[in-house]
Amino acid sequence: MQRTTVDGVTVLWAPGPAPLSAALTFGCGARDESFRTIGVTHLIEHLAMSTLPRLHHEHNASVDLEVTRFTASGRPEQITAFLAAICAALSDLPLDRIRHEAGILTAEASSVTSPAAAFLLNQRFGARGPGLAPYVGPGYDRLPADAVRAHAAAYFTRVNAVLQLTGPPPEGLRLPLPDGRPPQRTTPAARTGPSWDEAPIEGAAIALATPVGSPAAALGLALLEHRLTELARHRRGLSYAVQAESSLRDAHTVDTLLSLDCRPGQEAETAELLWQEVLRLGRELPTEAELKDEIEGFRESYEDPRALEAELDRAACAQLFGLPSRDAAARLAALRAVVPEDVRACLARATAGAQLAVAPDVEPRLAAPDGRPLPRGACWEHGVLPAGEVFRPPLSARARYGAARRSRLVLTGDGVAEIDGDGRLHHIRFDEIVGLERDGDDRTLFGASGCLMELSPRKYSGCGKVIRAVDAAVPAGLAYEVSALAPQDPEKT
Repeated sequence: MQRTTVDGVTVLWAPGPAPLSAALTFGCGARDESFRTIGVTHLIEHLAMSTLPRLHHEHNASVDLEVTRFTASGRPEQITAFLAAICAALSDLPLDRIRHEAGILTAEASSVTSPAAAFLLNQRFGARGPGLAPYVGPGYDRLPADAVRAHAAAYFTRVNAVLQLTGPPPEGLRLPLPDGRPPQRTTPAARTGPSWDEAPIEGAAIALATPVGSPAAALGLALLEHRLTELARHRRGLSYAVQAESSLRDAHTVDTLLSLDCRPGQEAETAELLWQEVLRLGRELPTEAELKDEIEGFRESYEDPRALEAELDRAACAQLFGLPSRDAAARLAALRAVVPEDVRACLARATAGAQLAVAPDVEPRLAAPDGRPLPRGACWEHGVLPAGEVFRPPLSARARYGAARRSRLVLTGDGVAEIDGDGRLHHIRFDEIVGLERDGDDRTLFGASGCLMELSPRKYSGCGKVIRAVDAAVPAGLAYEVSALAPQDPEKT
């Protein structure tokens, strides 16, 4: 792999088959947004791509949790023109197209990760960083032009970009990106201790944190995926596939998100099987034969001629995020040095902080690594309502619904608390609010912990007082009107 620079941008290239493929990668993804600016990275990508003329070669762009990529394949002169146009657009975004692209993005309705992975990240981090993955946010039409401009200036710069090429840089290649500073990222605090909760998924999923670049973790997770496939699919016929995704927490830790689908009625058994296999890998040594088989799988993938673009992408991410960079030969040597105890110890540490997601209305039988019942982890708290002014649902609702009779809303000195119809306690302090959606007389509060609370005069008598207190306490920059592109609630029309 060769390394050079063009206009201050790092360029990584290695010889590959024609046509020439390029990926201009920026160290910016959905995790770099705030709740108020959810979707701004995707909007910037669309704005830049909207400036291109009609092209007759392959080209695309994408946004995930960590990076944004602009990709193309074609003749060298086509690649040169594509990259120059994208860089020029990122230097001077067509902000007058925000409203138009907002409609397109709403229709696209894409997501940066799967529903299971998004839920687990939210459980782990709350409504910040990677935990923003499951949210729609205020809506693309509620992103101010100033926020779009500021985000582009912070992240879409030459110091936060790497160009990957499957051939030498074409003659005349220019990458006229704006100057900037390396982004300063902070990782939100993660939930500690193992837990489980219901999620809007089919099947079960788990989040496991392991060291970045750990060969023991790579082997352990590959073995776990193989064991789950054998048990859930081939032996019990519960599941079709195991899906593995990852989310880079920082330069030291990566969260791996494993999910299993399942046939209806087998959700509890699938969740229990997933949890038990994770526990087993943290308690029992894998066999030498198992590790040898997994190492062979890695060797095959590393030596596949089609792995060139994946190797370039790995090197680009190492450059952008300060990760250890090792070529395929070095990674394979590190895998061969792993012993069974390394794998067991790595998985034991990961299990100690694992989050498990199960399908709705499922009560799996689960024990934590210490043998005690696995606790349920959610945004809601245990305990009693804090002191404050109490509001109850209208009398007519209390007469008809048991849930309304159990519900209470409390305006405290520093926030709002609620006991919902299922007896769960929610508490959002004013200084923890990351978003306030206004919809006529109604409000929706989004807390940093991932908690959500709906305030409405229809839901609680006298709620107007609570809403006025919230409006006065929440900074103006966190409040927004409900998106004009959002589906209309029939009860409000």
